Amino acid sequence: MIEQYRHCIEACYFCAAACDNCAASCLKEENLEMMRDCIRLDTQCASLCRLSAQFMALDSDAAKALCAICADICQQCGEECGKHQHDHCQQCSKACLHCAEACRKMAA
Repeated sequence: MIEQYRHCIEACYFCAAACDNCAASCLKEENLEMMRDCIRLDTQCASLCRLSAQFMALDSDAAKALCAICADICQQCGEECGKHQHDHCQQCSKACLHCAEACRKMAA
């Protein structure tokens, strides 16, 4: 793994796992309608985090541009998850906001 990307790659994979867990947990909640945006953003964020991590590991010229987009989606997901009081949503929100910060630094 390229050392300059290590922290961001780790943040992306941790965020993707938190988003997967949050989406799966949200599907078990009673009010699915209330969780719709959370689940939608969780799945998008998880996919983009994995792709960003892959592009960084490949030392792709597109990694910085992808990280900029990833930061935006992570921020949106973190804010949405933060609206819900479920533990899985709160944990996901923290992971997303941390990843957004790491991706913004990488994209700079």
